[in-house]
Amino acid sequence: MTQTSVPQQQPTAPATVRGTRGGETQSFKERIALSFVIGVPFAALVIAVPVVWGWGMTWTDLIIAVVMYAISGHGVTVGFHRLFTHSSFKAKKALRVGLAIAGSLAVQGPVIRWVADHRKHHRYSDHDGDPHSPWRYGETLPALMKGLWHAHIGWLYNAEQTNQQQYAPDLLKDRAIVRVSRAFPYLVLVSLLLPAAVGGLVTWSWQGILTAFFWGSLVRIALLHHTTWSINSICHAVGERPFRSRDRSGNVWWLAVLSMGESWHNLHHSDPTAARHGVLRGQIDSSARIIWLFEKFGWVRDVRWPSRERVALKLRGEAAP
Repeated sequence: MTQTSVPQQQPTAPATVRGTRGGETQSFKERIALSFVIGVPFAALVIAVPVVWGWGMTWTDLIIAVVMYAISGHGVTVGFHRLFTHSSFKAKKALRVGLAIAGSLAVQGPVIRWVADHRKHHRYSDHDGDPHSPWRYGETLPALMKGLWHAHIGWLYNAEQTNQQQYAPDLLKDRAIVRVSRAFPYLVLVSLLLPAAVGGLVTWSWQGILTAFFWGSLVRIALLHHTTWSINSICHAVGERPFRSRDRSGNVWWLAVLSMGESWHNLHHSDPTAARHGVLRGQIDSSARIIWLFEKFGWVRDVRWPSRERVALKLRGEAAP
């Protein structure tokens, strides 16, 4: 089966809009902004250990961080990934927009750019053309170490950006999603300032504002960044591979909770449009559970749940029906 439904020929697209460009190169200002967005939260993540050891963490900060992680993380996994990239289900317009906004709060780039990059990854997964394969430089240990760095962070600095008109023409025609993609810089500010505002309102103190910003904004963003990027790097280098796929995607169990089910990566690359990735006994997949709840409430339809028969065929390495 095809890995994703991307047209082979570049279609006629509407006029280029800010935040939805295709075929351009990354500017120096964009690289500076990217370094800031990656570096500052990561520094907070590193500092978090001695901060917890020396001063502790309040329940308010923990709740704010966990809630923001769940909202922005599932915005990526349920929205950016399973809905917009792979069309694993169909959602009502309000939910589509809500998921696009929630995913943008993860600060991983505008929704249309994210989708274009990921569709290109599936087309060339672990082969020439893959934006972030850890096997890019070869299979020796030094080559793999270099490849893991590239797959984790280095690829974000690729000078040539994925052509969005080629890989995400459907989203470029969706005015509501284009608006969300354009609004990404403002949504970054919301993602940074909202936890601080909540912390200030709950504690009515400057300390509450600062600690909520540290934990709920910076540490939360960094942890989600590196969890998501670990799917690109770690899950294509190690892990169990019980399912047939044309690449080296693997299942990494210890990332399952933090990645909200995305680290059951072998099944995903074996059956990309499946709405559930954790299909075997004991495989936690909170993203699939949320899609299930949406379906029960009538907010989504045509969910592509993997049947037992389909899973069994892929486990045996036979062709799926």
